[in-house]
Amino acid sequence: MFAEFLKRLTQPDPPMLPDADARLALTALLVRIARSDEDYARAEMELIDSLLAKRYGLSPFEATALRRDGEALEAEAPDTVRFTNAIKEAVPYEDRLGVIEALWSVVLADGKREEEEDALLRLVSKLLGVNDRDSALARQRVAKG
Repeated sequence: MFAEFLKRLTQPDPPMLPDADARLALTALLVRIARSDEDYARAEMELIDSLLAKRYGLSPFEATALRRDGEALEAEAPDTVRFTNAIKEAVPYEDRLGVIEALWSVVLADGKREEEEDALLRLVSKLLGVNDRDSALARQRVAKG
């Protein structure tokens, strides 16, 4: 379903993604983080829907549709390293930083930091080119609510 999209995203020197494609790729990362602890709960899905609605000004229906597309893309996407590196090349830093904050929201949604989620988020931050300081500040903003 997303083979052509992934091919464009993972080609050498991909062009900047159009907004809709960037949203989809970043949503797939949210899903990948939520699934990383092998417990993709309804609460995480609802949180992702809420984050998408708020971040992109979507209706609840549109946010759910985007999450479902993100789930499908995540399932087809290559390993996290290649997928995230591709996003780094195709999405502006400000958008990547906002996604790190959203990823922390997903990780902290259940009130605890699972090792798998925490490790994957550290890896994703690095691969997205977001430094440790910016990632830590994003986590602190999310933790404060």
